[in-house]
Amino acid sequence: MFNYKIEENGQILYKDLSDQCIQNARNAGFDCIFALGGDSTQKSARDFYVRGLNMIGVPKTIDNDVACTDITFGYNTAVSVATDALDRLHSTAETHNRIMVLEVMGRYAGWIALESAIAGGADIALIPEIPYNIQGAAEAIKSRQKVGKNFAIVVVAEGAFPNDGEVTVKNVREGGQGVINTQLGGVGEKVAKDLEALTGLIARNTTLGYMQRGGTPTSYDRVLSTKYGAMAMELALNEKFGVLTVIKDGKLDYVTLEDVVGENKEIGAVAGNTPESNIRKVTMDHDLVKTAKNIGIYLGE
Repeated sequence: MFNYKIEENGQILYKDLSDQCIQNARNAGFDCIFALGGDSTQKSARDFYVRGLNMIGVPKTIDNDVACTDITFGYNTAVSVATDALDRLHSTAETHNRIMVLEVMGRYAGWIALESAIAGGADIALIPEIPYNIQGAAEAIKSRQKVGKNFAIVVVAEGAFPNDGEVTVKNVREGGQGVINTQLGGVGEKVAKDLEALTGLIARNTTLGYMQRGGTPTSYDRVLSTKYGAMAMELALNEKFGVLTVIKDGKLDYVTLEDVVGENKEIGAVAGNTPESNIRKVTMDHDLVKTAKNIGIYLGE
């Protein structure tokens, strides 16, 4: 609503219609609006709260990158789908002596790629937080060949990029207008092509795409979303607004939306991977990183 696409006099324009949105909500008699979504959604929730709407955020995104909480609902389901895909790709990789690359979602955070790589027995995981060395990845595969393993499983987050390059952009929608208009995609194909040239093994890419985002949720996500929803209603009944339900150290809690957006305070500013953003990314001291390294998964360094 802060940069909304409209048609006016035959022209496509982008306008701030947040005031109209707020008035519509008040006219409809809303006491509180629950904002279910990721970092961009919670940024808008914070902005509407500053403008006078009672808002409560609930962290929902498969990318698992909302600040101030340990986990978002939708993430566990996405990891489960990616893990199932890796299990299926193993058969072809091993029987046909191929490198099978799986491109998963994750614009700026590599949680899905990293956790599914561990769960699915991948050999390489490339994530946005670690600019990857493609030569190093090729050497990791060659090391496997020396011990008779003429295949490899590689998981690549869509936002992963080489240490001498940039993210792979599939399309820039609306001529760069609007919010989140850069469509990532294609890094899996690039990695497969590069690894095939460097190793001599046939490499094939599978892009999981929107298969990660829908379908039947895991029981974990069903319970998690219910816990978040119940907590959000409790907060609303106690008139505790301008907050986000979170889980910290395994316990339900809440934080202010101001804490969630961090330094990205400008009303209507585009959320994303900017210096002002407060996205939860994979850190090098995280248990998942340590585990991946301990079991021999190459992380692109």
